[in-house]
Amino acid sequence: MRTTILITSPEEWTAPGTELFQFAPLFPGGPEWFTKPILIVLLSAVIVIAVCWVAFAKPKIVPRGWQSIGEYTYDFVREQIARPSLGKDADRWMGLLLTLFLTVLVWNLMGVVPFIQYPVAAHVNFPAVLAISVYVIKVYLGVRHHGVRGYLRGVVHLDGLPGWAYAIYAPLILAEVFITSLFTHFIRLFANMFAGHLLVAFFASVGFWFLFEQLSPLGAGLGVLGVLMTIVITAFEVFIQFLQAFLFTMLTAMYIASGVHGSH
Repeated sequence: MRTTILITSPEEWTAPGTELFQFAPLFPGGPEWFTKPILIVLLSAVIVIAVCWVAFAKPKIVPRGWQSIGEYTYDFVREQIARPSLGKDADRWMGLLLTLFLTVLVWNLMGVVPFIQYPVAAHVNFPAVLAISVYVIKVYLGVRHHGVRGYLRGVVHLDGLPGWAYAIYAPLILAEVFITSLFTHFIRLFANMFAGHLLVAFFASVGFWFLFEQLSPLGAGLGVLGVLMTIVITAFEVFIQFLQAFLFTMLTAMYIASGVHGSH
């Protein structure tokens, strides 16, 4: 597993860069695809399944412990994400939305777990797979409930818009619904996790270098500042990790609603 501290020599400090997101196979001679991010994804799946199993397998009338945490999380996703977009259809989609929220949240939080320290969503392929899956569901629901013509008509229809304006409006809204929305769904999550991981690595590298390699009164001050900034950025990153899990799941609920209701 790679570390986020990059020291090339006792005389030279090198800022961390994109090499933080490049991983060799975990085992010499092992399959090239089995890297640290894959291992974290598998571990995250086990964690989500275990948490849900412990919380909901044997529910009690008076919840406590993990059941309380599970029910609070379920209520949060239902009330703050599912119902505002899906209304009466919210409960039907809670299994998918709760799973997505917990999965993305655990992926993100892996960036601050000691000895792991890598948010899986900082690798673009993983959020892209989730976003593409949601996109397929959205289009499928739209066609299933409204037919191809009805779905497209519902997407581009705008009350009060003159007929001649549709020549300009329709291509733009179709591009947004079927192209742009897919990329913005996962790029937002990826970009935030990528930038946050890079920032934490940068300040951690500064702190390590000036405290242990570049020994001097000024260096010690800069090293302490680097450590303090690492702590502050990490705390802020936890908030961003939760926020991005919330936004990704909220957009999922909105896209599912657009398919069910036949609108953008």
